[in-house]
Amino acid sequence: MEVELYVYDLSKGLARQMSQSFLGVQIDAVYHTALVFGGIEYFFGAGIQQTYPGATHHGRPMEVIPLGKTDLPMEIILEYLSSLRQVYTVESYDLFTHNCNNFTNDFAMFLLGKGIPNHITSLPQTVLNTPFGQMLKPQLDSAMRGITQAPVAPAAIPQSSSSSRSNLNGVRDSHSSSVSNSSYISGGSELPVGQVHHVTTLKKLDVLLTSAKNSCAVIFFTSATCPPCKLVYPAYDELAAEAGDKAVLMKVDLSEAFEIGSKYQVRATPTFMSFLKGEKENEWVGASEGQLRGNVRMLVQMAHPPHPHTNLRLRTLQRRHKTVTYAKIPPLDKLMGKMGTRGTDSAVTALTDFIRTREASGASDAPLPSLPTFTSLLNQSIDNDPPNSLFPLVDLLRCALVDPRVSGFLAAEHAHSTIISVLSKPQGLGENCPYSLRIVTLQLACNLFTSSILATQLLHDSTLCTPLLQLITSSLLDTAHPPIRVAAASLAFNMAAVNHVQRLDGKEDILGEASQVELLASLLETIANENESKDSIRGLLTAIGLLMYATPREGELVELCQALGAKESVVAKKTFSVDFKDLVTEVEQVLA
Repeated sequence: MEVELYVYDLSKGLARQMSQSFLGVQIDAVYHTALVFGGIEYFFGAGIQQTYPGATHHGRPMEVIPLGKTDLPMEIILEYLSSLRQVYTVESYDLFTHNCNNFTNDFAMFLLGKGIPNHITSLPQTVLNTPFGQMLKPQLDSAMRGITQAPVAPAAIPQSSSSSRSNLNGVRDSHSSSVSNSSYISGGSELPVGQVHHVTTLKKLDVLLTSAKNSCAVIFFTSATCPPCKLVYPAYDELAAEAGDKAVLMKVDLSEAFEIGSKYQVRATPTFMSFLKGEKENEWVGASEGQLRGNVRMLVQMAHPPHPHTNLRLRTLQRRHKTVTYAKIPPLDKLMGKMGTRGTDSAVTALTDFIRTREASGASDAPLPSLPTFTSLLNQSIDNDPPNSLFPLVDLLRCALVDPRVSGFLAAEHAHSTIISVLSKPQGLGENCPYSLRIVTLQLACNLFTSSILATQLLHDSTLCTPLLQLITSSLLDTAHPPIRVAAASLAFNMAAVNHVQRLDGKEDILGEASQVELLASLLETIANENESKDSIRGLLTAIGLLMYATPREGELVELCQALGAKESVVAKKTFSVDFKDLVTEVEQVLA
C-alpha cells in the first residue's frame, strides 16, 4: 500500500503572517498531520482516530507528501495501532509535547522504517525556544484543544465489515491474535467462520462440505412456507457462532434449491443432516431446539474431542501467563561511559534521552527518536567492534524495548536484520562470548515478547526462531553462571507461554513441532542436572509443563519425554524445595 502524509495548517495561514512579529521567528504553519493508506486517514486527537481521506473538520490538506510503500498485512498494522492506544490516549494529548505529529512520526517509522519530515516534528520546540512561546504555552494548548481533539463526524468514519475495526474509529480494543478470523476454501474464495452459510446450488454445497472433510458440517433444510423452521433460526445462528471454525453450518431453502432437495431426497422441513469427517453421521426431522443444540454440540465434540488434560485441575498450567520482562533501567550515564566513543553518538544520546524521559514521566512525554539511526549503529558495532564493548549498546536497546513503539518497529523491520544480528552474535562467538553480552542478549530476547506481533513472529518465523533456540540451548549449558541459566529458562518460558495461549484458545500451535522438540530436549537435559538455582528450576519446570499441556497424545513430544525419562527428572525436583511441590505435581500429571 502507498502511504501518504497529509499536512494541514491549524492556523489557516495566520502563522505565516504573524509569527515573525509575535515570536521573533518565521513559522510557515501550525502543522497537523495524518497518515493515509488503504483509503483511510489515521491521526491522533481524541485518541487514535480514522476517517475518509480529507474528511475531517480541518478541510483539505495544504500538502500531500508521498512517504513510500508498505507491504505489511493489515492485521499486523491494526495490531500495532492497538498497542499504541496505551501511549496515545485522549488524556495524554499535548499540543507541544505529545501531539498528532508525534503519532504520525511513530506510525510512519513502523510502516516504512522512517519518520516524517523534521521541520514538522521540530516545530513545537522551535516555538518553545522563544520567550513568548514559552509564556503562552498553557494558553495555546488549552485554546487549540477544541480544534485538535474534535470528534469525527459519524458520516466520515469508514464503515468496515472487518471485526478488527470494530472499536473507536476502527482501532481494536485489545491485543488479540493477528491471525485472520477467516479461513480459505478451494478456488481462493473466503469462507467466513462463525456464521450460517446460505446455499442455493449443489456446487457451493459440495465446496462447503469439502472444506469440512476433516471436521464436521450440518445442513438445515428449510423452506419459506415452514413456520416451525423459523422457530429454530436464532438457535441455529447461535450454534454457528459457538462452533466458530470447528464446524460448517449451512441452510438450504428447498423452495429455491430444487436440485439439492432432489439429491438428498428431503421430504419434510425442517430436516437436519450432519456430517463427520466427510461422512454422513445423522439425520433428524423436527423443530426441537433442545434436540438441535444437543446434536450439533455432540457432533462438534466428536469432531474435536477435548484433550484429557482439560479434565485435570491444574492451577498453573490451565491459565494464561505473562511473559518475563527485564525492565530494570541501569545508571544510564555509566552505561554510556562503557561505550567509549559510541557513547557520544547522536543516535545513542537520543535513545538514552528517550529511555530516561519515559522512565521519569511516562511514554506520552517521551517522543520516539530515530530508531533506524540507532539500529544502523548497533548493526555496525556488532559487525566491527570487539565483543567486550557490545553489551552496553545491546542493554540500551533492551531498556527501550519495553515501549511498544520500539518493539513494533523491530517487528516491522525489513528481514528483521537487527534482531537476527543481536540474537546470533553470542552463538557466533561460542565459548568466547563475554558473560555480559550473553546475559543482556538473553534479557533483550525476553523483552521482545512485550510485542504481541513480535512474539508471534519469533515463534513462527524460522529465521527468528532458529537463533532464539540456539541462544537458549547454548545458554542452558553454561554450568558456570546460574544467572545465565535463569535468563535462558525465562526465555524458554516466554516461548512456551505464547504457544500455550494458542492451545487454551483451541487454536493451532504457533511454534512448530520440530522447534518444540528441540526446546523441550534442552529443558529436560538441563533440569536433570540443575541442582543449584531455584529460579532456574522454577522456569524450567513451568516451561516444560506449558509445552506438554494439551500436546498431541501421539506426537513427538510425548515420545521424547518417554525416551529421556522426563517424569523421573521432574519428580526428583520435589526434594529440592517444598515450594515446587504443587508445580511438580502438575507437570507430572501432564507427563503421565
